[in-house]
Amino acid sequence: MTKNIMIVGVGGQGTLLTSRILGGITLEAGYDVKLSEVHGMAQRGGSVVTFVRYGENVAEPIVEEGQADVLIAFEMLEALRYAHFLKNDGVLIANEQQIEPITVVTGAAKYPENIIEGLEKEYTLYKVNAMEEAKKLGNSKVFNIIVLGMAAKHMDFSKEAWLKVIEKTVPPKTVEINQKAFLKGYES
Repeated sequence: MTKNIMIVGVGGQGTLLTSRILGGITLEAGYDVKLSEVHGMAQRGGSVVTFVRYGENVAEPIVEEGQADVLIAFEMLEALRYAHFLKNDGVLIANEQQIEPITVVTGAAKYPENIIEGLEKEYTLYKVNAMEEAKKLGNSKVFNIIVLGMAAKHMDFSKEAWLKVIEKTVPPKTVEINQKAFLKGYES
């Protein structure tokens, strides 16, 4: 059986590092893994979407609408934009951060209101203010790993396996803070 994970966010939020960690843990477990990344003006705050599919034999990297087991969203508008990719029994793990796109900044559009309430009506949603939690740990850059920690409980790998792959994947001087961030999410 193939498991489908999507990671969505805005350029600079760590979606690519998160996908490397996910790819690493699935390879360590002996699964066939396919990754695909879509960058939409990522360096200018645009959407970034990563698909991670793993299982016995995975034919293609793209997750179709209505097929994601887990959707990891680092920003609320991105959660709203991609929630329809979830399966009926899929879970949405969302960071409560809001980053205004250029259309909102310029006044051409308004940032949607009540995103969380709308998503909670249709999907199984787990939310966290990961930026606030990361600041409490002393490094706002690890908020994505907090969100990953929450999502990890909905996947097939042990806490110890996650910590090992994080150690292998992140820069050596950031291993400890990233592992703390992961545990903060995992234990919440």
